[in-house]
Amino acid sequence: MNKLKSIFNGIFLFALLFGLTTSCSSDDDNNQPTATINITTNVAGDIGGDFTGNGGSTSQTATFINASTTADVNFDITGATGGTFRLLVQDSQMVTVLDETLTGGVEPDTFSGVTTAGTSGDWTITMTLTNFSGDGSYSISQGN
Repeated sequence: MNKLKSIFNGIFLFALLFGLTTSCSSDDDNNQPTATINITTNVAGDIGGDFTGNGGSTSQTATFINASTTADVNFDITGATGGTFRLLVQDSQMVTVLDETLTGGVEPDTFSGVTTAGTSGDWTITMTLTNFSGDGSYSISQGN
């Protein structure tokens, strides 16, 4: 009987320890690096938004209807301590008309300019955060 009791106690102890190790979640699960890019458009078709990250990476692509052959581009990063924000603009023929990257914690932390000339129509805007810590904003509008 003592041997049977010892076996049951051993099984109970094993089950208890196994349950504790598999049911407890690590605090690390809640501290995973994240990154977010928000995209908004207005009635004129301009595109803009903001982005934030705590060391994470992400990418977002949007279509920008551009009746012009150029676009005005502005973006900045604020309080960034690391990582990069890349803005890639391609015209309706998928020709790259702008490819700029800002690095967190390094000057310059802002970009303002005009794309090179491209073909009007549906332009593709791709924004990529890589290991980015900080926040920022961007805006793209039809050129003159």
